[in-house]
Amino acid sequence: MKGAGQPCFLSAGVDEAGRGPLAGPVVAAAVILDPKQPISGLADSKKLSEKKRNALYSIITRHSLAYCIVMVEVTEIDQYNILQATLAGMRRAVAGLHLQPDEVLVDGNQLPQDLPCHGRAIVGGDALEPNISAASILAKVSRDQRMIALDRDYADYGFAKHKGYPTASHLEALKRFGPCPQHRRSFAPIRRLLLHSEKCFELAHEGRCLRLPCP
Repeated sequence: MKGAGQPCFLSAGVDEAGRGPLAGPVVAAAVILDPKQPISGLADSKKLSEKKRNALYSIITRHSLAYCIVMVEVTEIDQYNILQATLAGMRRAVAGLHLQPDEVLVDGNQLPQDLPCHGRAIVGGDALEPNISAASILAKVSRDQRMIALDRDYADYGFAKHKGYPTASHLEALKRFGPCPQHRRSFAPIRRLLLHSEKCFELAHEGRCLRLPCP
């Protein structure tokens, strides 16, 4: 039930951050903006500077009618695959809103199952719909903050800099140190690295310790 003064029709925007990285969680966010308090400068989070994203994050969390941010951890990503983990995170973010929306707008071309109301998938929605733009910003900033925190626990990998994406420095660190618990074993570069390490171990166990080229 809507309270006095709330809009008659509530639209929630949903977006994610972190489908492509080799490490860390995927983060989903759902936001219901207040049409009486429009927020200027909303856009696809990838098009904004870090400083602008952080400023908008503070405004969105203060002035939206409702928001929810969900992190789906590496264990679930590896268990179900990144697409299903992302959709599950989106569904949980919508369910976590303290107001039930009348419509859910999702960035991309797929909708989570079991939404509590009508949903629409909008390709490029983070640049078209303010609610989705706001969700994009909350998801991106939250994930970046998490990767900076993980950098303190796993300093060898440079998570604070590349946020888990497969940059040259990240791939080099993986070859040198191997994957840490925050790396996604189901992703091909990590899987190849683990298979390579297993092969080296087998050869060493057989007494034929050869140096294999890194994948």
